[in-house]
Amino acid sequence: MTDAQHPLLQLLNRTSLVVQILIGLIAGITLALFFPQAALSVSFLGAVFVSALKAVAPVLVFVLVAASIANHQRGQQTHIRPILLLYLLGTFSAAVIAVIASFSFPSSLTLASNSAELTPPGGIGEVLKTLLLNVVDNPINALLNGNFIGILAWAIGLGFAFRHATPSSKQMLADLSAGVTSIVKLVIRLAPLGIFGLVAATLAESGMGALLDYLHLLLVLIGCMLFVALVVNPAIVAWKIRRNPYPLVFTCLRESGLTAFFTRSSAANIPVNLQLCQRLNLHEETYSVSIPLGATINMAGAAITISVLTLAAVHTLGIAVDIPTAILLSILASISACGASGVAGGSLLLIPLACSLFGIPNEVAMQVVAVGFIIGILQDSAETALNSSTDVLFTAAACLAEERANAPLSEQAR
Repeated sequence: MTDAQHPLLQLLNRTSLVVQILIGLIAGITLALFFPQAALSVSFLGAVFVSALKAVAPVLVFVLVAASIANHQRGQQTHIRPILLLYLLGTFSAAVIAVIASFSFPSSLTLASNSAELTPPGGIGEVLKTLLLNVVDNPINALLNGNFIGILAWAIGLGFAFRHATPSSKQMLADLSAGVTSIVKLVIRLAPLGIFGLVAATLAESGMGALLDYLHLLLVLIGCMLFVALVVNPAIVAWKIRRNPYPLVFTCLRESGLTAFFTRSSAANIPVNLQLCQRLNLHEETYSVSIPLGATINMAGAAITISVLTLAAVHTLGIAVDIPTAILLSILASISACGASGVAGGSLLLIPLACSLFGIPNEVAMQVVAVGFIIGILQDSAETALNSSTDVLFTAAACLAEERANAPLSEQAR
């Protein structure tokens, strides 16, 4: 009997990757509950999986974007502009929902005595300056450090340069892209083992006891993210594609959000999102740019985290907030969230920036950041799942809307 005929391999080939991931999830929870020491020993499976994704993602983005632009045929359209508008609309809507929820269900914090040993940015100008410096980063350094803004800039530049190259050079880029993609497919097949290791280790090390003290705050955070994922985003997509958005929404949440929840890294989830876009038959010239771009600037979850934790600090300190200030906070949280990838510590380290809007001193704001790190087990996972799944959702919405606009009138009426 050959390996291809082995019953176990046949069963694996017949079982979808999502089902395999769910099996790994259940197995990880079971192992952590009944055999915590054994669960700690399998943590390396999760570490290997996340490291493999992070290792392959920069190379994949660089090669895929360069190859797509180099081999772009004149007359073919990309849909980056409408996707960018959807990213901005989704992030601002999430910030507004977070502000409304924080007023409706105010949270109080027991501020920690020790602040985090990290330095927040001094202002929004510093965040934008960091992003601009990332654009002009050395390409080798960008690849080594996973600086996707810099990687995109160099890949786009080289892609346009290669459009004037010989056909054989363009084919070489296309073949290189196909080769890296095949490696990515292999890494993604390891997702069930990776999720098993991540879940088992996380539950065995942290448990859920530390989260009970901040249950109300977590409910507001997770509730906002669920509302955005299941109500706001579908409404935006329905407006864009003019049909029932939920099949697409649930596909993105199931196949992108699930892995992002456990890897807790938008960068690590880029290969997963690119594969999903390919399965959805979207335009490669579009998603090869929009997905890595979304991993850096499409941050609805980060906007929610910044707004909710900032207003929790405001409520704890008894500071009155009027409507114009709340609107200003939504705008500031949206802009800050878009720059979260340029800040060490991500969305949590942008909380002091938002707190400064209300005159909250940096020492107190950093204590709020410390609370964020405590609840980060769930907060960061849910935030990443929302951010990453929305990258695919809005990319697909823009592509489907363009297809509908170009379809004959008879098909549009359906």
